[in-house]
Formats: sequence, structure tokens, C-alpha cells
Amino acid sequence: MDKQQIIIFDGVCNFCNGAVNFIIKRDPRFLFVFTPMQSDVARKLITEHQVDSVGAGALLLIKNGQCFVATNAVLEIARDLTGGWPLLRVFKVVPRILRDALYRVFARNRYRLFGRRPACMVPDEDVRSRFVGV
Repeated sequence: MDKQQIIIFDGVCNFCNGAVNFIIKRDPRFLFVFTPMQSDVARKLITEHQVDSVGAGALLLIKNGQCFVATNAVLEIARDLTGGWPLLRVFKVVPRILRDALYRVFARNRYRLFGRRPACMVPDEDVRSRFVGV
């Protein structure tokens, strides 16, 4: 797991689970592993990286010992996906405060827009090795 990047996501959010499936399909090099925010593994990583203000809507990426949060995580993930997704990095020119404000508005409304599950997703057997702490 040292070389792999760990994505911490909201395991009960339908949109977040869809995003995980989207990433898996565009990650043929198996760079990413996933853990739901509700797991002990995620809580340990959040504490280790001293992420104080992480809400349930925040996406986190642990890469090379560094923790990326919210839009910085999204843009860093896009960098390593196949297809045209690395081009999203052009949004780095938008000030982070603005990007993250829009992200927070979306995150606050994601359950209303996409729904939620009563419990964290259980990965299918074919992708189970991509998940830690589940």
C-alpha cells in the first residue's frame, strides 16, 4: 500500500460511491485504494494527517505522505486517471477558496440530490482488493 494512493470517501453517499466506481474504471494501473470515511482506517489516517475540519462530505486523498482535501483531492485524483481527466487540472488557476466553497455547497446537498445508503457500500468481489478497512 506504500505506493498506492488512498482515497477516503463517504461510504453511505450514493454520489461518492458512484465516484469511486468511476475512478476504478479509469485507473488501470491500480494506483488508488479506497476506504470509507466511516472506517477505522480512515479515522486513523485523518488523525495522522491532522485534518481538523473534515466533514462527512469531504473527499480526501493520501498521496506520497501528503493529504489533499476537497477540490485539491479531486484535481489530484484526476491527474492520474486515463482519458482526458488530467485536463481538469486547469481548474487549479481558480482560487482554492472559491473552488472549495462551491464544493461545500455541493457536498451539503449530495444526499438530497443523489440519496444515501443505510450502511457503507460493500465492494464486489472483483474490486474488493482495492478497498481497505471494509
